Amino acid sequence: MSNVLAIAAATRTLRNLLLAQVPALDTDLGDLQVTLQPPDVARKGTSSAQLNLFLYQVVANAAWRNLDPPGQVHPGESGMPPLALNLHYVLTAWGRGDSDIDATSHRVLAAAMSTLQDRSVLDGDDIRNALPGNDLANQIERVRVTPLPQSVEELSKLWTAFQTNYRTSAVYEVAVVLIDSQAAVRAPLPVLRRGPQDRGVIATASAAAVLDALSFPHAQAAVRLGEDIVLSGRQLGADFTLARFSSLRLDAPVDVAPQPGAAGTLRVPLADATTDPDAASRWAPGIYTVALLMQSPGLPALLSNELPLALAPIITVSPPSAPAGDLTLQLTCMPRIRDGQRVLLLFGDRVLAPQSLVNPADPHQPTALTFLVTGVAAGRYTVRLRVDGADSIPVDYSGSAPAFATNQQVVVT
Repeated sequence: MSNVLAIAAATRTLRNLLLAQVPALDTDLGDLQVTLQPPDVARKGTSSAQLNLFLYQVVANAAWRNLDPPGQVHPGESGMPPLALNLHYVLTAWGRGDSDIDATSHRVLAAAMSTLQDRSVLDGDDIRNALPGNDLANQIERVRVTPLPQSVEELSKLWTAFQTNYRTSAVYEVAVVLIDSQAAVRAPLPVLRRGPQDRGVIATASAAAVLDALSFPHAQAAVRLGEDIVLSGRQLGADFTLARFSSLRLDAPVDVAPQPGAAGTLRVPLADATTDPDAASRWAPGIYTVALLMQSPGLPALLSNELPLALAPIITVSPPSAPAGDLTLQLTCMPRIRDGQRVLLLFGDRVLAPQSLVNPADPHQPTALTFLVTGVAAGRYTVRLRVDGADSIPVDYSGSAPAFATNQQVVVT
């Protein structure tokens, strides 16, 4: 490979080659100058025969860009590929003075193209002598010079970019230039054991569970703690399986052991505070995803796809009745509300933000909220709490028919 002097070394090698060989091919060109300027300024300050070599484009070499450095990376190791570049040059010729009656510029261009035709592979000694400190000649790939055909339209666009008058030119590609990466090669130690007890790779023919749908109790839009959800799908089994509930509001997912349901289903009970004292702090109201995690002994864990669900807050409201006018409502919310959650009160046709929100020091206690509702007229109002888009469920299903729960209503007289 080569160092960062590689591009300059390639350009200087071409210049030296043209400066030495063109006068040798045409003895009348002894005053030839070879410059490396942009075409719009190359002719300024000189009136002799001139050849200008301008590097106008550098592109990545597709064949080398993803290859490990040859001879530097062994099997099992990884290293950054070298910076592999193709250099594109435009070669432009001028005659003597402002006019070119004797077509000197054509003789210059022809001799230059003949030189590059005969020296299509750059010589290592020429490269070393072109620029002190460069090691382009030591790279594994030879540096080759090939004509780069250009249509009239492409040449027109090129000279338009140069913002100068068009001159008869030839375009060449010099490839490939490989610049060493400075990133360290990663060389891992030999593998002594393949897995626990050197058992090698563990393979299983069983597929992960696939969840197709979930259903909430009473066809609700959400589930509450103390209720069950039903998962339906394929490859479902309760043995060595956990239902994993994930939320952006939780530090870690909540895993719940499912129970067998009807054919092709699993029932997942969500414990409330009566059976799980930590339920208030383990969960948070809001939006979740649920997946099945299968952990058969001795086999890798398999995780199913995820389905979305909403965990509705369970609230209490006080006072249950109040006179018309301004009303201060006290609510509790189970499970506890986490920092950053968006909380709103739906009171009749009003949507209100809380005046205060407090999580007691005891993690088993629900969140306490205070809302101020102004100018309340007489009537019966059903109260709902919305947390991150999940609404509390103000319906009582204990009777023969669903009805609005009286403990989530406020009677204003």
